[in-house]
Amino acid sequence: MHPALPPLREVIARHGLSASKALGQNFLFDEHLLDRIAAVPGDLQDCAVLEIGPGPGGLTRALLRAGARVTAIEMDRRCLPALAELEEAFPGRLRVIEGDALKLDHDAIMGEPHAVVANLPYNIGTALFVRWLGGQDWPPRWTSLTLMFQQEVAQRIVAAPGSKAYGRLAVLAQWRTSARLAMKVHRSAFTPPPKVMSAIVHVEPGTMPEGVSAHRLERLTEAAFGQRRKMLRQSLKGVPGALETLETLRIDPQRRAETLAVEEFVAIARLLS
Repeated sequence: MHPALPPLREVIARHGLSASKALGQNFLFDEHLLDRIAAVPGDLQDCAVLEIGPGPGGLTRALLRAGARVTAIEMDRRCLPALAELEEAFPGRLRVIEGDALKLDHDAIMGEPHAVVANLPYNIGTALFVRWLGGQDWPPRWTSLTLMFQQEVAQRIVAAPGSKAYGRLAVLAQWRTSARLAMKVHRSAFTPPPKVMSAIVHVEPGTMPEGVSAHRLERLTEAAFGQRRKMLRQSLKGVPGALETLETLRIDPQRRAETLAVEEFVAIARLLS
């Protein structure tokens, strides 16, 4: 049995909370919607879950109801009292850490394999995502990422080559993980409603291609998409060995980055590694 919790709106009113624009916050109150988001990663019973930016704890409640053991990182002091009430309601199942998620070592904090589920603050979402995808250690300590982004960012993550949304984010997200758009969330679900629609992306680690340096691939995509209107022979000029590699792989240097498949980027990075 789950403890009876007061409605989120009531909690927010009692603690005098309002969404902070500076912190990129938008609060979700719809409990049914929050339960649907918590269901995206699959069965969370007794799973360790890392949540970033829980705010007043709407999604946190849904994760706890789903049986998860939650570690939540929150930098907004105003939200801590509301989260403390949840800690009391679910004894031993919620740990709140005050701090900046970008500066903390998540693996050290978690100490075990964990799912990441978060309605990410808009201003740090992409930076955190790129960090979770990076690094040479693979598979990562996270078992899946279930993340809310602005819909436009979500579409960039799952984009196919040649499409307008395809770019660096798609390559980094797809070269060794599978990413899918799990659900769209209408702007009216939030308080205050953001100007744009949102979407949940679900990512699971896949097999890492052999002989590829993650760092090399990150640098390569940065150069290639840094000037996306330019041909590869221009954009990759500054990457040592890149133009010779294109020749070896018979990739036309007059192509633009957005026409290259993820596999082609992997092949270039492998030869450069």
